[in-house]
Amino acid sequence: MKAVTASIVGGGNVLCSHRLNLSGNHQFISFNPLSSLNLRRSSKYLTIQDHLPPKSNLKFKFVIAKAADSSQAVPAAPTGGKSIVEDDEFSLAKISFGVIGLGVGLSLLSYGFGAYFNILPGSEWSALMLTYGFPLSIIGMALKYAELKPVPCLTYADAQNLREKCATPILKQVRDDVIRYRYGDEQHLDEALKRIFQYGLGGGVARRNAPVLQKIREEVTEDGKYCLVLVFEAKALELADFEKRQEKFASFFGPGITAKVGKGEEENMYDVSLISNTTL
Repeated sequence: MKAVTASIVGGGNVLCSHRLNLSGNHQFISFNPLSSLNLRRSSKYLTIQDHLPPKSNLKFKFVIAKAADSSQAVPAAPTGGKSIVEDDEFSLAKISFGVIGLGVGLSLLSYGFGAYFNILPGSEWSALMLTYGFPLSIIGMALKYAELKPVPCLTYADAQNLREKCATPILKQVRDDVIRYRYGDEQHLDEALKRIFQYGLGGGVARRNAPVLQKIREEVTEDGKYCLVLVFEAKALELADFEKRQEKFASFFGPGITAKVGKGEEENMYDVSLISNTTL
């Protein structure tokens, strides 16, 4: 927001507060009645007509007030008194090879064509750049097409401390698999869901109605056990469809765990809690 102040010799002043064109409903005008100053507001602009003596000076002072930027990220407060651990660990599995291949390939192709037509320097290397740039671009596009993005992972500090000591190897593998890029899979945990929900079989569900993993959460239960929560979205399923397969979740992701299912925090969301039986 910008404020414009007009100072007039003789004690009069005009203060206009609005954005640049002064064309809104937020004008604040104050002036000395003794000063010979006439104001006229048009439909788009606020114009000033004055009949001041020749020696009178009209000075404008622009005051820029910086308002709070609501787009700035505000650190999230700990949920339920628990601190959240950010996953800032670097890993090649968290990098999209499709983006890398496509970016490098297109860069080589672009520069190679530019050098070939003498637009860019390095014409002697143009053939080599075109030779490698084309297949890299094709590979990058193929990887990008078959790419399965990682799901968000919410980890509480107390759960992170228990992971290495109490989590089973299968639970650790499940966590590592879903938080990295995968290629060629239709969705995360596709093989596990296929066996648990028995796609297309009697008593099973149709593949188009299969639940989709949206995120995971690491937390500690009330009795101090490590728990990996799988949060699924299933618009065509009910809570009963998950409850009757609770034992299948435990047997597939076992041994050494207990599975519990429940309604998620949002609509059409369901939580599958895989609780490790190992304690400190």
